[in-house]
Order: sequence, then structure tokens, then C-alpha cells
Amino acid sequence: MKRIYIFTLLIGLLSQTSVIAQAKKTGPIIKDYGKVWAIDNPDFKVDSSKEYKAVFDIMNSPESHESVNATIETAARFLNMHAQSGVPAENLKVALVVHNKASKDVITNKAYQKKYGADNPNQELLKALMDAGGQVIFCGQSSVSRGFPREDLIEGVQLSLSAMTALIQLQDEDYRLIKF
Repeated sequence: MKRIYIFTLLIGLLSQTSVIAQAKKTGPIIKDYGKVWAIDNPDFKVDSSKEYKAVFDIMNSPESHESVNATIETAARFLNMHAQSGVPAENLKVALVVHNKASKDVITNKAYQKKYGADNPNQELLKALMDAGGQVIFCGQSSVSRGFPREDLIEGVQLSLSAMTALIQLQDEDYRLIKF
């Protein structure tokens, strides 16, 4: 009985080792964010000639003022996983429409420090996404209702009439809505 238990334990550890050996990695587009697993030989193949246009509806944010918003990081994961799978960077387009509780995530470190006593943990990620050609669009309605004026926004963040308007316009431009 002991031998069977030890053998089962050993097999379990060996199978775990193969999972551990395969580490998630970032890049090549967003270097410090957006770690993804490599998927070897998937049945549903990635069409590397296709243009992928995704709009991310960013409305929630962690309660912690020191945690990166995982929904924003999803856009980095999208870029990295497709680039790692052979889709050229010029065929990858992302836009983030930010509103509601995530409003705080698009303000400068100075404004964030003033409100929350910490640097904005999303600032570098948002800058990296914009440097990669991504659009970050902030809801004007959330700007006013939540007290985050234009002058407090990270450079490059665009102010829109509303999140609804931006989502409709981007979907009319063939961006596909990603909401998770």
C-alpha cells in the first residue's frame, strides 16, 4: 500500500514538473505586463494574417489602491499572446474604454497620490499600451460624476462624451467587444 501511495505521489510530482517547467511570459509587445502561457499546436489555429481589433470595456477596479487592474492587463495579455503566436504587431489593435469604478485607474501619479496616498499602479501599464498603439478612452460622464477632471488624466488618455458612445463607435469600426 505504501508503494502505491509513493508511486502515485511521484507521478503527481513529475506531472507537476512539466507544468512548472513551462512558465508564463510577457512580450514581445508589452514587456512588463501581460504574461501568458504558450499553447503548443492548438486545434483551433490562430490566423496570423487576420487583423485583430479588440475593445475592452473597463468598468471595475480592485479595492486596493496598490494593485494593477487585471482587466486592463487583459489588453496586454491579448497583444502578447497573439504576437507570441505569430500575429504581426501591425495586425493587433486595442482600445480600452474606461468608466465607472475604473475611473481612478487613468489618473496621474500626482493626482492618485493626492487622493489615495500611493502611486497609480496602472500608470506604467497604460503608458506601455498607448506606446504600443493602443487607445485609452475615458468616459466623460464618469470624469464629471466621479471627480476625475481632464487635467488629472495620464497623458495620452482621450476623453469621450461617454463610455457608451465610445463603445458604439469602436464597434462600428469593427472592434470586437471583450468584456472580462
